[in-house]
Amino acid sequence: MKLESLTPASGSVKGRKKIGRGQGSGKGGTSTKGHKGAQSRSGYSKKIGFEGGQMPLQRRVPKFGFKNNNKIVYKAINLDILQAVADQYKLTEITPDLLKEHGLIGKGDKVKVLGRGEVSSKLTVSAQKFSKTAQEAIEKSGGSVTVIE
Repeated sequence: MKLESLTPASGSVKGRKKIGRGQGSGKGGTSTKGHKGAQSRSGYSKKIGFEGGQMPLQRRVPKFGFKNNNKIVYKAINLDILQAVADQYKLTEITPDLLKEHGLIGKGDKVKVLGRGEVSSKLTVSAQKFSKTAQEAIEKSGGSVTVIE
């Protein structure tokens, strides 16, 4: 066996479809494009979302609601998470930069501290917002709350 004598298995390779070469070929006349219509003509390209003249889905479904571009979204952090971070890293002061450093919030996230869980140590917490229960719990344990603008 030589490299130049290798051939594909019989029946595995199909020949190219020869269209538009007369009626005798079986693929003459309309050249397998059917009769008339946009798809039989040169230069045809199907538009995105076109459904053959039927009212497209994009236009059938009604528009509703609106997106407020000025909405401020806060990342919720609960007291039990703050306490766990304080215990693990032996901290007394918690800031958004510190939370970002430990992967709890993303870059540019604003923080709202919520009241789930308990605070057992005296913590100084800085964030953009606090719920009433969270603020009370932090101050009850002897800590302080700083609201960042």
